[in-house]
Amino acid sequence: MEGTYRIADHVIRIRTLYAQMHREAAAFASAGAADFAVEITQRDIDYERVRSAVAAQREGRDGSGATDAYLETLAVYRKIAERMPQDDTVLFHGSAIAVDGQAYLFTAKSGTGKSTHARLWREMLGERAVMINDDKPLLHIGTDGATVYGTPWNGKHRLGTNGCAPLRAICILERGKTNRIERIDARTAYPILLQQTYRPASAEALQRTLTLIDRLTERVALFRLFCNMEPEAARVSYEAMKE
Repeated sequence: MEGTYRIADHVIRIRTLYAQMHREAAAFASAGAADFAVEITQRDIDYERVRSAVAAQREGRDGSGATDAYLETLAVYRKIAERMPQDDTVLFHGSAIAVDGQAYLFTAKSGTGKSTHARLWREMLGERAVMINDDKPLLHIGTDGATVYGTPWNGKHRLGTNGCAPLRAICILERGKTNRIERIDARTAYPILLQQTYRPASAEALQRTLTLIDRLTERVALFRLFCNMEPEAARVSYEAMKE
């Protein structure tokens, strides 16, 4: 099966064994000459199965139920993520929301509540808040700033759009009994930003990714939020980050 899609301003021709990838990417369908192509084999799917099993074991959950069709969607995104750094773009694990045309990106260790915090923003701001991607957006990191792009890989709740917005700030979430936000420097933010950015297998692409993370910390405001899951957490973070 084959289709062509525009993702993060790249036209990508994708050839797969199963239809699931194409159903999930339908909103990104495009025409025209492809910038590059991705083709999946059974070997790629088998590789994702091994990785998923290892991750499930590490997290203490059962990872045996993944279908080949689902694993193929992961294989497609892996190949895209391996290619993107040469065009100053990286895959980032976080929840991205746009407010009044400006994007805010929440990231944290798994289970901290970044999707919940983004939901609190949407509840507080209503139609002003648009979910770009709730799980794995792409970030284009240029010399004059960063842009967040929606992708078909938008989390288990399928929250996202085929859109983009300039990135105003990144917020690292940590659980806390009270809500408190602080501006942080690149040295403080770097470890979690590195952890949450896809790191390619290619040495050249990895080196480029590290350079892009450095650039990101120089061009985007960085915050750390200690928060509970109450609505006040959204107010505290929004009022600080919009400035």
